[in-house]
Amino acid sequence: MGQTVLEMTGIKKSFAGIYALNGIDFSLELGEVHALLGENGAGKSTLIKVLGGIYHPDCGLIKVNGKEVKIDGVPAARANGIGIIHQEIVLVPYLTVAQNLFLGREIRTRLGTLDEAEMNRRAADMISALGVNIKAETVVEKLTIAQQQMVEIVKAVSFNGKIIVMDEPTSSLSNEEVEQLFGIIENLRKKKVSIIYISHRMEELFRISNRITVIRDGTYVGTKKTVETNANELVAMMVGRDLDNFYVRDYCDVEHAPIALEVKNLSHQGTFEDISFSVHKGEILGFAGLVGAGRSEIMEAVFGARPYDAGRIFLNGDEVHFKNPMQAIKSGIALVPEDRKKQGLVLGNSVAFNLTLSSLRFCMNGIAVSEKKRDSIIEHYSKRLRIKAASPEIEAGSLSGGNQQKVVLGKWLATKPDVLILDEPTRGVDVNAKYEIYTVINELAKEGIAIIMVSSELPEIINMCDNVCVIRAGKLVGKLGKDQMNQEEIMKYAAGGVE
Repeated sequence: MGQTVLEMTGIKKSFAGIYALNGIDFSLELGEVHALLGENGAGKSTLIKVLGGIYHPDCGLIKVNGKEVKIDGVPAARANGIGIIHQEIVLVPYLTVAQNLFLGREIRTRLGTLDEAEMNRRAADMISALGVNIKAETVVEKLTIAQQQMVEIVKAVSFNGKIIVMDEPTSSLSNEEVEQLFGIIENLRKKKVSIIYISHRMEELFRISNRITVIRDGTYVGTKKTVETNANELVAMMVGRDLDNFYVRDYCDVEHAPIALEVKNLSHQGTFEDISFSVHKGEILGFAGLVGAGRSEIMEAVFGARPYDAGRIFLNGDEVHFKNPMQAIKSGIALVPEDRKKQGLVLGNSVAFNLTLSSLRFCMNGIAVSEKKRDSIIEHYSKRLRIKAASPEIEAGSLSGGNQQKVVLGKWLATKPDVLILDEPTRGVDVNAKYEIYTVINELAKEGIAIIMVSSELPEIINMCDNVCVIRAGKLVGKLGKDQMNQEEIMKYAAGGVE
């Protein structure tokens, strides 16, 4: 290809004698987008932290523009033109865009005071140079997540960044915001900036990357030119085996099964309006729509976590009106929330604690918790969901994203629900964890549990669901059966192409 700007050779890094990286090779060309692919826990984050100066490698060689360098801290990484844009935004929310861009290197007047006008002027120039439409004087907390990511990119480039790492940059973005991000990436490429792009979304990698490197269990598997590979080959490289049937779904005639949940004319002023749908036992009903359409809010209202102004809800034929989630849980409804870190888990507590948090009533002997019953629940769902944890007593926050999601799912399955609501059930998890989660969802449907799946991943909706409701701007604008479901048709409704 072109000029090599980064070479990482034989990188090893161990923790407590266990190798997180065991001889990783990686290279990056001038103006290239090179994707880094692997399951959660494969070592991607560790490799990036080595490159960014957060971790010191045990051994290995790093060259920037052909010269061996020692990256022993974040300042050293920046000095070598390396900028890391982490999945979690690290801007100071109550400062302006300009103040964040110049944080730690503020411009001062001759009197030693902050020169806000000059910082705003320079910040505006930097923002404009990348084609970003954000005002330098805006306070960061008023920006969308997508705009905050744009600020992170501007900040990385402002340190003379020639090598930019983007870690799962689209995980919380709408389709429109993703397109904006891709435009920024194209601008960076034209400026000869090289990008390491980490994502689980295959369609993104095939659209914007030049090469894809796969790592597995801390080892280098191989590098492929994007135009010379396909999703099946990459999946096989990631997990060490072929996934012949990635989406696991056994279809049956759910239309003649009893209705488990029926919602009639549900409304909440300013959020959603006149929502009606039903889901049968054993059915997987999808909810599609653009980010912000109101899908999660509808599910929260059904679950008793959000009030509604009008409408009726029927569970197994009986009308219900839950004032709080506890009432919904006791009646047989469970909700796996969209944000597992904030709403799904107590990260600082153990896997065991989280697995039994919502089902303690099944662990009681009188007024005391039966350790035997509790341990039985922990063991059952750990095995069923294949949760990879050294011990049930380790912190949930220490697990990979996929295993955290399995813990959240296990926590709610332990409540023995009749209706299971899954809000973005595979967001931010690797391909093998997705396969395992799909397998469990399929088994639950076969057992007769009614499942509602809210997802922004249309292939997931199309391949796993019996029917799909499409939400746009708080309204149910279409319901499609299995034979009608395709990406174009769903997007017509979601984006407003069909009235």
